[in-house]
Amino acid sequence: MVVNNKVDSLSYDVEAPPVVSAPPTPTPPTPLHQQQQRDEALPPVPLLPVEPHKVSAPERRTTVKALKQRLAEVFFPDDPLHQFKNQSFARRLVLALQYFFPIFHWGSSYSLRLLRSDIISGLTIASLAIPQGISYAKLANLPPIIGLYSSFVPPLIYSLLGSSRDLAVGPVSIASLVMGSMLREAVSPDQEPILYLQLAFTSTFFAGVFQASLGFLRLGFIVDFLSKATLTGFMGGAAIIVSLQQLKGLLGIIHFTSQMGFIQVMHSVIKRHDEWAWQTILMGVAFLAVLLATRQISARNPKLFWVSAAAPLSSVIISTIISFICKAHGISIIGNLPKGLNPPSVNMLTFSGSYVALAIKTGIMTGILSLTEGIAVGRTFASINNYQVDGNKEMMAIGVMNMVGSCASCYVTTGSFSRSAVNYSAGCKTAVSNIVMAAAVLVTLLFLMPLFHYTPNVILSAIIITAVIGLIDFQGAAKLWKVDKLDFLACMAAFFGVLLVSVQMGLAIAVGISLFKILLQVTRPNMVIKGVIPGTQNYRSMVQYREAMRVPSFLVVGVESAIYFANSMYLVERIMRFLREEEERALKSNQCPIRCIILDMSAVAAIDTSGLDALAELNRVLEKRNIELVLANPVGSVTERLYNSVVGETFRSGRVFFSVAEAVAAAPHKAQP
Repeated sequence: MVVNNKVDSLSYDVEAPPVVSAPPTPTPPTPLHQQQQRDEALPPVPLLPVEPHKVSAPERRTTVKALKQRLAEVFFPDDPLHQFKNQSFARRLVLALQYFFPIFHWGSSYSLRLLRSDIISGLTIASLAIPQGISYAKLANLPPIIGLYSSFVPPLIYSLLGSSRDLAVGPVSIASLVMGSMLREAVSPDQEPILYLQLAFTSTFFAGVFQASLGFLRLGFIVDFLSKATLTGFMGGAAIIVSLQQLKGLLGIIHFTSQMGFIQVMHSVIKRHDEWAWQTILMGVAFLAVLLATRQISARNPKLFWVSAAAPLSSVIISTIISFICKAHGISIIGNLPKGLNPPSVNMLTFSGSYVALAIKTGIMTGILSLTEGIAVGRTFASINNYQVDGNKEMMAIGVMNMVGSCASCYVTTGSFSRSAVNYSAGCKTAVSNIVMAAAVLVTLLFLMPLFHYTPNVILSAIIITAVIGLIDFQGAAKLWKVDKLDFLACMAAFFGVLLVSVQMGLAIAVGISLFKILLQVTRPNMVIKGVIPGTQNYRSMVQYREAMRVPSFLVVGVESAIYFANSMYLVERIMRFLREEEERALKSNQCPIRCIILDMSAVAAIDTSGLDALAELNRVLEKRNIELVLANPVGSVTERLYNSVVGETFRSGRVFFSVAEAVAAAPHKAQP
């Protein structure tokens, strides 16, 4: 893409840097070679006159004031207390109530027109939530009724505390898979069902505590350490693992592996081929084809969203009727499901014993995943509808929702992308759609549970496969390859970590790669050599702008990162390497040796004491070689620290300039050989 940029009445194009790739043989002269040839052939660049300006430090702040401002930017970037300023005590109470319970904010202007839209969308997502709730509970190795319990209480809590209008709350596939796989490694849900259920509820409680704590302490930025690239790979790998696990239901296998790896699952499928049931396979393939077809219909025509939304419940009803007529011959069914409201489960929470560490670890893992998905979905639809979602409030809402849910026979829940998409497409206006969905689930729990007795397990497997297949983002992976190869490698590492090792290892790899990428960018900041654009006073990267030309005897280096203890030594080493390369080039072309190095610090957002010491060390090394080091265009915080330090004494006397052009103009004699 080329953007026209006006500079000093001249027009220049903002060019992308050349793509780095393996050069073919034989190779033509590269742009760098061409630049060197121009440097040798052209006369010195005429420098335009500039007017000097003083580099001022910002207003001095006390330590307490500076610390206060810094903490405010870290923990309160949205300034949530702004609305309470200059308000009466009564008004502040009302605003506080609306802040902590958003339902009081939009509830005062609620109307019958909004209620009609919310009823339609609530009933629509209920038709999707009921079969998905039963299916995802099986994915977590929990009784199917737990999935319906988790689709009743949590949506009611979220409708009071949540700030998203479109988020549809309930169990989700990835969190269910992670909980099931982590708990099953230590406790068998078949041999010790009570203990397994206790650990599931306890893990949900710890997940809620972790989530609410992040929101209360304003630490929501921790969740952002999972980059989009690693999440793309993790979600894709987890979706394939979830789908492979459903081969047990699709093929009618009774004895199936408890492991989650791709190789182990496929080995179990082949080894147990004698358990395959043709009735189950026939029904599973038929309904899976129908569900995938309805998904494609809705994807191609968004107005027909109700086709894919109604397909799961319709499939459950039709398959149940078929199973009842055939007396479930050769087809595994759900069986009896208890009627009634959520029974209390406070007495099942366990905070002592040898399994507490497992419950905490599982709670944190599932808490991170459910938070990431819920907040991402909420922000996505908020941006579409042009309203704001408070990430920290969402964390508190989801956390409280899971803590309360763990006491009411629910497991980990969050905002589901598939149900939220249906909720949005159905025309929801407020969180009342969650209340309507919960009411529909309540009716199901009280009166309709016997109707699910003959529901085949195979249809639940087909519903899960249809739901998770959309998590495999081929286009996203292709974009990563095109834009950032490192992000693509991170995506693939997380993908194969989940697929070949385990879900937990895949998540650990995803987090590790995200942290490694951050460390790599911090410890190895980008630095470029800059040249002047002919006819202007602007200095730009010579890699990006091929018309940029060197100024004889000057080396202009742009630093494009904050200077911290982690990269300060690299900064010195990289500048010395630039100097060596430029001196070799100047010697080869009989040009002026380098007399002055200018650091363009316009992109240096911050500097610490190690960075200041590194500048002092670099200055001492260059002075021994009769080369002067000057700084250009430091930002306010950098200037403040520079002038307040001992190092600043070195640069204060005419060695800190308003711009690179002024730094060059202040020493015209250095341009002479």
